[in-house]
Amino acid sequence: MKRIVAPLMLVLASAPLVIPTVPATAQQNQSDLSRVNAYIRAVTTMTADFSQTDRNGQTLTGKLTLKQPGKIRFQYQKGVPLLIVGDGKALTVIDYEVRQVQRWPIGNSPLGALIDPSKDLSKFGKVIPTDDPSILSVQARDPKRPEFGTITMIFKRDAASPAGLQLYGWVALDSQNNRTAVRLTNQRYGVPVDNNAFRWTDPRPRGRSAGG
Repeated sequence: MKRIVAPLMLVLASAPLVIPTVPATAQQNQSDLSRVNAYIRAVTTMTADFSQTDRNGQTLTGKLTLKQPGKIRFQYQKGVPLLIVGDGKALTVIDYEVRQVQRWPIGNSPLGALIDPSKDLSKFGKVIPTDDPSILSVQARDPKRPEFGTITMIFKRDAASPAGLQLYGWVALDSQNNRTAVRLTNQRYGVPVDNNAFRWTDPRPRGRSAGG
């Protein structure tokens, strides 16, 4: 089978989705960062459809499930033998085709900026100006750990959504400049999500179940 786009790009980091064009005041930037913090803390659960496009233009789709704090699942479309699960402590990438499991602390990935309500974006995030006032773009990276890459979260201002924001998606850029864009649709907030959603089956010899 042809090797599928590396799933690590989904969780490693990001680059701006839009080209900065409009200056913003420091006060406005701080207000926007506070609003994103409020959004992350307000979202207890969320489900959405996602499409993931790599730098070669290959696109995969699937279902995202999120439950704070720290639990997230990327279930890829049928026929894609990949699964990404965050159990509250670590992110795990399971490749069922080659029976490989990779696992690392959530704190080692900028995706933690989205699924860790205790983080303060004002300490490691910045607003990326856009030419569309309805779009809020926030980039998060650890300057002390550039190998973790960066993640730029894209929000649409929406009074009906948590903290007045709707998560539109994000863009990831790892330390090797591999770029992956993720777009969300059909977002639903506050839906019941069982903790079993963050369990997975270990494909390695003597396979076993694992979970959050």
